[in-house]
Order: sequence, then structure tokens, then C-alpha cells
Amino acid sequence: MTAAHETFDGTFPYRPHFSSAPGFRMHHVDEGTGPVVLCLHGEPTWGYLFRDLVRRLAPTHRVVVPDHMGFGRSETPADRTYWLQDHVDNVEALVLDLGLTGITLVVHDFGGPVGMGLAARRPDLIARVVSVNGPTPFGQPDLARVLAANAADSPWFTWIARAHADGTLDTVLGDLGRGVLATLRLNGFENPAVVTDTWVRAYASPFPTPEQSRGAIGWAKGFATGAHRFETPSDEARAALAAVPALAVWGTADRTLNARYFLPLFRAAFPDGRVAELPGVGHYSTEDAPEAVADLIARFLAETDPDAAAPDAAVPAAAAPDTGAPAAPDTA
Repeated sequence: MTAAHETFDGTFPYRPHFSSAPGFRMHHVDEGTGPVVLCLHGEPTWGYLFRDLVRRLAPTHRVVVPDHMGFGRSETPADRTYWLQDHVDNVEALVLDLGLTGITLVVHDFGGPVGMGLAARRPDLIARVVSVNGPTPFGQPDLARVLAANAADSPWFTWIARAHADGTLDTVLGDLGRGVLATLRLNGFENPAVVTDTWVRAYASPFPTPEQSRGAIGWAKGFATGAHRFETPSDEARAALAAVPALAVWGTADRTLNARYFLPLFRAAFPDGRVAELPGVGHYSTEDAPEAVADLIARFLAETDPDAAAPDAAVPAAAAPDTGAPAAPDTA
């Protein structure tokens, strides 16, 4: 578990908070006041992934960024399973403990199915959805086919299947403290300029031992064994979510979650949602293009919440964000 006092040379200056509501010490950042933005990370990251977004949004919003069980500063209990449904349970318990309502979900990687699981259970709490290279499974008829097709094309999911079959998955991910950069690169990380000793230390720090890597191992193993269970939304939940404002920001150099598979899923769940594709930006789009992603989200929040002040440097909806490569504008 990452030391609670560590700021990683000032790059993560946020005061730690902990909740025991999920049955373990679950760490979360809780910065600012105003409409709630709940940011959910994926594999093998933690709340550090959203550090720039917290900085940008906290002046106008209450930004809550939990670390999933077994990740970041949250505990890694030995007597728990680490399947999708467990993470949905944990986030739901945290949200209820903190009394969060009117939530804007910002989801990345497996934070997508966790967040959509929360939305299936508690659609009344969700005001907006922002997918940042995060799947939005919500009972789409072709969900299983899409997941299988993406897994066949993805180096990450191909590796998971092979490593599980040959018995090396636990060993490799159990050494994630030393191998985290290689894992990030495999998934689609395109911005070497951000890599510093501090940055590597931040992402490696939650995984110093195999025992503390249970979260990362469990998430991968859940796919290999079919242990993950996606929430099935009710018809009422589907209708409620289809009506909320939604935005997908997708780095199209993502090698783990291919845009051609997952943007149609997003559009099926949110027929009136907006899409911004970022060419040359990879899976970890908040690392590859932090300002572009933050600009798009800030503008979306300002446009869909007339009571919220627009943060500085928001870009017009049709502008191409500067990611180092030409970017497609927002499209409905």
C-alpha cells in the first residue's frame, strides 16, 4: 500500500482520506466543493492517474478519486476476491458512505465496468458519464461478442490468456513493482516525456511484494477464468442512463481497448453522447495528453451544468485539442 504521506515530489499533493465502509481501508482523494466528480481508475494504475484532472476541476467541483481494493493507498486484504463485482460492491459502499449524489462518473480502463455497475445499481445517483478510454458495458446485446473480438486483438488480453495457461501470470504481475512501466507500455502508453524516476516510483509503489499485488493479479485472472460478472441493468436503468449527458474521450492508439470496438458500445448506451477521438494518444490518455483530456472534460461539465463555473482554458466544443497530433473534434 502506498505510504499515505507520500506526495511524489509534490506531483500528488492531495490529503488522504479513508473509509472502512467497504470492509477494508479504502483510500480516496476528496478535493473541492460543488457538483460531484467521481473518478475511477483501472489496471495497474491508481488515483495518481487523475492528478492533473483533480487540479483542474477542484476549484469548481468536489472531486472524489478512490483507489480500488488492492491498488494505490487502499488495503490489499488477503481474504477477499478481486473480481469486477467485488469492486462494484466497494465503490457502491464508498459512495453511500460519503453521501454522494448528482455524480459525474469519469471512468478509465476497468473503472468503466465498475462505474457502469454502480450506475446499473443506483442510476438515481448518476448525473453524467465521461468515458476516458473506459468501456461502458450496460447490457448491450453484442457485449460478449465485442469483448471477445477486442481480447483477440489486444496484446494485453492475449498475454493474460497465455500467462494464465502457462502458469506465469501470478509471478509476472507479482513483480509489478519492477515491471509496471513495461505493463503500461504494453497497454498503449505513447508519451515517454512524462517518464521520470518520480513518475515510475509513483506507479510502482503500490506493488512492492507479490502479496500487495493481489489487486492487479486478481483483475487479470478474473478475465482468464471468467470470474468477472457484469451488472445487468434494468430497463428503467438503461432509459435513465441513456438520458444523461455523456462524453467519450478516446486515445485511438490504445492497444488494449480498441476504439472500433468500444466507441460503438458507448454510442449504444448513450445515443446522444459526444465523442472526441485523440489520434496518437494511447490507452493512458490522461498521461499522454493530460491538458487535452482535462480541457474536453472541463468544457463538457460547463456546458451540461449551467450552475457550474467554467474552469480556465476550456476549449470550444469543436476545437481540436493539442495532443501533438491532429485530433478529431467532438461529434455527437
